[in-house]
Amino acid sequence: MVTAARPRSPATVPARRVPAVRHLGPNWYACVMGTAIVGSAGAALPWRVPGLRTACTAVWALSLLLLAVLLAARYLHWRHHRDQARAHLLDPAAAPFYGCLSMALLAVGGGALAVGRDWIGTPAAVALDAVLFTAGTAVGLAAAVAVPYLMAVRHRVAPGEASPVWLLPLVAPMVSAAVGPLLVPHLPPGQARQTLLLACVALFGVSLLATLVTLPVIFGRLLTGGPLPLALTPSLFLVLGPLGQSTTAVGKFADAAPGVVPGPYAEGFSVFAVLYGVPVMGFALMWLSLALAHVVRARRAGMGFSMTWWSFTFPVGTCVTGAEALARETGLVVYDGLTVALYGALVAAWAVAATQTARGLVSGALLAGPRPAPGAPRPATVRTT
Repeated sequence: MVTAARPRSPATVPARRVPAVRHLGPNWYACVMGTAIVGSAGAALPWRVPGLRTACTAVWALSLLLLAVLLAARYLHWRHHRDQARAHLLDPAAAPFYGCLSMALLAVGGGALAVGRDWIGTPAAVALDAVLFTAGTAVGLAAAVAVPYLMAVRHRVAPGEASPVWLLPLVAPMVSAAVGPLLVPHLPPGQARQTLLLACVALFGVSLLATLVTLPVIFGRLLTGGPLPLALTPSLFLVLGPLGQSTTAVGKFADAAPGVVPGPYAEGFSVFAVLYGVPVMGFALMWLSLALAHVVRARRAGMGFSMTWWSFTFPVGTCVTGAEALARETGLVVYDGLTVALYGALVAAWAVAATQTARGLVSGALLAGPRPAPGAPRPATVRTT
């Protein structure tokens, strides 16, 4: 039975003491993700530039501040606008963005050990990363199960509505898999280190297999259903997330494995990092070219700025860290060059997205409510039992 979700009457809606955050959705965590990856990816560039690490640390500090502000704002959103928060969960276009909360926590936590330790010290960085990694992994696993469950039993999604956004809750465990190995050296030798490393490998499998069954649906929709709507076209870059992050993860496994697992397994991780990472990075570059072509077409057709432009940041950043991992494992200069080229694109994309977002916040346009067509409201539909 299909029923339409009805808005609550004004008499039943609680007082709006914080109207500015009513339309603040979970997609805003993409700002944190995109900012944090600029700092952590820049720290491992093969060619050292004076002042670069300090700049990367400053960007990471900005991401930490953004995370704190957004967590507070989202708390106010749930406290004072619970009806809207529940509507996001029942909206198949918004619910997948709950995976961004997990990735924001994980990205800032990983950045603490990558560059943040320069300013806050290693003990504080380890403690911060441990807290954010634990929280981010728990949220990510919950989102990876809850969002597909809601899409199956509550949402009404037509076959032609498949979107790269569906990957967001599924890639969150892969971010945990890539960040977790950074904590391995800081645990007691023996069982603790090995358990964490193999837990990260398990998270890698969770995300990879879920992505493998979802990506063909998205690719098939793109080939048979035509281009995505203009505003959603940047979301094509989200496909780069699981590709680049998985390549990063296998490289981190290879870095952490020596002395943690028996010798043959440690060598196997290094071999796997190359045998897996090289073809996956090749596919990522192919998809990057395809997505870029769609974006150029959409831009010519009048695509304006929206929060989907943050899709140009974190997914590209994962390809930067993936290329860095391949450069370490293979020693090939070509991967060093690829790393620098992708990082340049990442910084440019972040600068544009951050500038446009700041303008939208100042003008109030980004926090304004949606404007339904006159006489044609679009109610959310859910499937009930």
